[in-house]
Amino acid sequence: MNLKINHLSKTYPNGVQALKDVSLEIGTGMFGLLGQNGAGKSTLMRTIATLQDPDQGEIEFNGIDVLRQPQELRKVLGYLPQEFGVYPSVTAEELLHHIADMKGITDRSDRQTIVESLLEKVNLIDVRKKKLGGYSGGMKQRFGIAQALLGDPQLIIVDEPTAGLDPMERNRFYNLLAELGENKVVILSTHIVEDVSTLCNDMAIIGQGEVLLTGKPDTIEAALNGRLWELQIPKEELTAYQNEYQVISSRFHLGKLLITVVADDLPSGEFWQKAPTLEDAYFNLIMGKKSNK
Repeated sequence: MNLKINHLSKTYPNGVQALKDVSLEIGTGMFGLLGQNGAGKSTLMRTIATLQDPDQGEIEFNGIDVLRQPQELRKVLGYLPQEFGVYPSVTAEELLHHIADMKGITDRSDRQTIVESLLEKVNLIDVRKKKLGGYSGGMKQRFGIAQALLGDPQLIIVDEPTAGLDPMERNRFYNLLAELGENKVVILSTHIVEDVSTLCNDMAIIGQGEVLLTGKPDTIEAALNGRLWELQIPKEELTAYQNEYQVISSRFHLGKLLITVVADDLPSGEFWQKAPTLEDAYFNLIMGKKSNK
């Protein structure tokens, strides 16, 4: 299976250019689309999901011309949007039956088997009779995945699925998403670096509507090997260090401020070398983009 996006652009009526000549090729497995809020991720996800049209460009999935054949794409699409609303006064079981019926699963017996199987898969079978208004944020997200899986889709899009989840719910969600990517094309759109580093074999970083970098997370990390340095400093000296060095991030650890610097050689004897992470690579790319404005 293969999703091809060619030269996609979109400008909204208010003049904001949300997508600028975006091209990507995405195969089977988990693909991470990483970017800050406002980077264009949701616009791209909504366009792939046939919820809005681009100004120009092409999208093809397994021979389907997505922009000209949106109904054909919808037959094989599962979509969990960033804002997934539920009817609070109905149960998970009732709403899944309703959505399954709308997707063409009309036989009651077949539908019951599918609904129960999905609720089991997302670990909601024991609360299937509970009204959705009483679900936690993580439970609602798992229900969102269940509805996205109705009809055995081949392309699954999940947009900012772990935002607002506590660590335990996030881990549950990671386990669920990891299973999905084995034989489907799954696109995970997120601003959380950990989501991508935990789940995805391939990724792209998007910023200001443009694809800034594509590749495998470990390859992207490795590009900074031997070039990252860390130092603990008084917080009031941060600006001075930013003026002197290429500081890509700063964070507090045990009450102390640690800065991370990119340099080909040891900046000074005070610094120590840092093993790169995907977050470092992401910050380095975003900071470089800002400095080139």
